[in-house]
Amino acid sequence: MLSAIVLLLYVYAGTITVVIPAAFFLGGLSLIGVFAILSEMGVNDVFEDHHLTVFQVVGHVALQLGFLLAAPKIGYAFLNVVFLVFGVAALRMTPRQAAMAWTLTAIGVVAIFLMTHLPLGMPVATPAERLCAALCFVVSIGQCAFVGLYGDSLRQKLHLRGVELSEAYERIEELAELDELTGAFNRRCIMRMLDDEIDRTHRSETPCSIALIDLDWFKRINDAYGHPTGDEVLRTFAITIFANIRNLDRFGRYGGEEFLLVLPGTADGEAARIIDRLRAIIADLDWSAFSPGMQVTMSAGIASLRPEESSDTFLARADSALYAAKAGGRNRIASV
Repeated sequence: MLSAIVLLLYVYAGTITVVIPAAFFLGGLSLIGVFAILSEMGVNDVFEDHHLTVFQVVGHVALQLGFLLAAPKIGYAFLNVVFLVFGVAALRMTPRQAAMAWTLTAIGVVAIFLMTHLPLGMPVATPAERLCAALCFVVSIGQCAFVGLYGDSLRQKLHLRGVELSEAYERIEELAELDELTGAFNRRCIMRMLDDEIDRTHRSETPCSIALIDLDWFKRINDAYGHPTGDEVLRTFAITIFANIRNLDRFGRYGGEEFLLVLPGTADGEAARIIDRLRAIIADLDWSAFSPGMQVTMSAGIASLRPEESSDTFLARADSALYAAKAGGRNRIASV
């Protein structure tokens, strides 16, 4: 439309007839309309390039070269638009598409320059024509600036999309490591952490302890109060443990109502004090908020890593200690 307005000024200057700007505007509008209709009909979806970039480039370049032949006296005005067509298309073209579009355009331009004798020019004989020439360049420069701004907005969108994808990937990784119900590390993750800590402990020859923790009579809680209440008990238990362990400790759901707590750099005596403190905290919580008279306690089996011990035997000893704690009456800890 801006180019058509400049062409109307050429009509006022007497350089061309009014047919040229009218046909130019209608031709450009029709071409844009055709691609818009194809897009709405979904025709473009059958192509790998959904924007039909090469087709649009060829169509718009053909339009400009056609009017260059129709009004050669102001041929530079139409050649200017060819550069803008490629400027916009470059934001979406692949190297292969760029080569195709450039080849087809080059054939058309070379044919016009070498196979015709049209006086292609830029008339500046009168003040009106000089004004039109200046406006052609001003409009072209403005359109180039717009293309640059559009490209910058695409870069910003790509950057934001990259940030969003990075955050989504981190969230996916986090969810893959967490137990959906309690928010504690899931079994696969806590076992990997245990293996890593065992390797580190063997290398550094520092102490390491673990505790297998089990909620006492949890099946009775589910049977008496329902599974939704049981789920809330598990969540509250996990949150409470998280709030009362060190940053270096690792806590995960081992299975069902059983949890594993990894205590790096902790010998058996200190581990027993830590776990007994957690036991007392759980027993002292006001569980009646879930149901009047409800009481929740925990039992734990503690084991400290031995030289060259594997995770299987390490866990087996903690499980034996947990069995001993349950056999001893529950709501207590035991060490091996």
